[in-house]
Amino acid sequence: MPDVWFALWSVLVVGTLVGAFLLARRLWRSLVALGRELARAGEVTSELADRAAELAELAAQRRASTDPTLFADRDELRDAVRGLRRERAHRREERARRHAEVARGWRTYWT
Repeated sequence: MPDVWFALWSVLVVGTLVGAFLLARRLWRSLVALGRELARAGEVTSELADRAAELAELAAQRRASTDPTLFADRDELRDAVRGLRRERAHRREERARRHAEVARGWRTYWT
């Protein structure tokens, strides 16, 4: 009878060691993959920071002047206001066109 217990415990110990090895191997591979992804994420973050700096510089260049216009020529100011109103009307028309397309798509989907 003691031989049976020795065999049973031997199988259990060897099975546990094999399972621990497989678990450790999987954890190691996961850790290596995580390291690779973190390195790639660092590179992407660096590229994103560079692109954000470029866009911030471009936005600073395109920023409209907010200088005081108390003594500016009124005709120039009126022309600027008319231009802004035209741009706003164009954006409004474009938005209405997109909304109409979406509504038309919904109608064709539900009918």
